[in-house]
Amino acid sequence: MTNPSESASNAVSGILGILREAVLGGQPGQGTAFLDGTKADGSGNHGLLATLDALSAAQASQDVLGSTVAAHAAHTAYHLEVIVRWERDGDRGPFDWKGSFEPTHVDDPAWAAVRARLRAAYEDLVAFARTWEGRPVDGDVTEGLSGAVAHVAYHLGAIRQLVKGVQ
Repeated sequence: MTNPSESASNAVSGILGILREAVLGGQPGQGTAFLDGTKADGSGNHGLLATLDALSAAQASQDVLGSTVAAHAAHTAYHLEVIVRWERDGDRGPFDWKGSFEPTHVDDPAWAAVRARLRAAYEDLVAFARTWEGRPVDGDVTEGLSGAVAHVAYHLGAIRQLVKGVQ
């Protein structure tokens, strides 16, 4: 049997491993939990950031069935930011979920900014989560991290479907 800090480390590390795959893609040449494998040479990465980086601003702004990739990317960044605000800072809102889908249309600099914001939000969440690795398991934190995985995976799937309409 493990002690509580080992359990917390394992829980947080395991959740972060799945979140990493969703955001950054698989480790080159290694198996994956749910995404297509990234080849040993690094090609074939189907994580969220690689998926977004493959699109131009015009593609990200193209309306498909009433939504855009840019909107989903902005919303996903906002959700990750809210998790950190909720868990680390105790911020309970209100949160502008409707507004979190803005911008829907981007030019090149704005598209770069949305992707940079998403990467920063992911990195901030990981940094926050790492502070829990040596502590006893906390249901609120593990629920927040698990929710991040589910939410990112959902929007990754939605974005991959939208991509079919913009290419």
